[in-house]
Amino acid sequence: MADTGLEIAGLEVAFGGSRILHGIDLRVGSEPLSIVGRNGMGKTTLCQAILGLAPVTGGRITFKGQDITGLKPNRIAGRGIGYVPQGRRVFPSLEVDEHLRLAAGGRKGGRWSIEAIYALFPRLAERRRNGGMELSGGEQQMLAIGRALLLNPDLIVMDEPTEGLAPVIVDKVVDVLVEVARNGVSVLLVEQNFSVATSVASRLLVMVNGLVALETTSSAMKADEDLQRRYLGVSAHA
Repeated sequence: MADTGLEIAGLEVAFGGSRILHGIDLRVGSEPLSIVGRNGMGKTTLCQAILGLAPVTGGRITFKGQDITGLKPNRIAGRGIGYVPQGRRVFPSLEVDEHLRLAAGGRKGGRWSIEAIYALFPRLAERRRNGGMELSGGEQQMLAIGRALLLNPDLIVMDEPTEGLAPVIVDKVVDVLVEVARNGVSVLLVEQNFSVATSVASRLLVMVNGLVALETTSSAMKADEDLQRRYLGVSAHA
């Protein structure tokens, strides 16, 4: 597989004079990477900066060896980065099939087609003529993931994909992320659900106040309740 590496060095983001990210360094290669942390630590801002949706005020973002810092979101997507934003953001009046055809944009070839998305999410196939606001939260999340995969990305960035979902849907999302990674797509997962984060990726970063405070493994973090309490405020065993 070609180099799909995302490299972030010294990344800083500020809004209105307030710095949100204070020099983030990380790399995403072929193996999934999960980022966890409490609310308000800058995780969503990091995702937005990667996708050109937040103002980068320092540092550099490179993807597949090319500098993408400050590029427009559509150009970044065209370089091969898919995005599943927090909150799904589906169009209320567009049918499921219209969402997917819009995302596919007439492109042919690649692992992910509209038919492949319907095979991955049979529920979407059943609901293909329903509008976005007629879908449940889980169905909207399936649609958001399918929409991102239709770009046939080399890397997919996912921001809180299991937020507010029923446990059975959470399990489905985990299975999908594992399958996506197995099929050669790099995965950067930002996730509040500690169990999901550690199930998808063996590499784990913890963000605190706009910085990467800890880089560890999922197995090490799961085994250390003191670390969980220190960085996440709760033990996963509680």
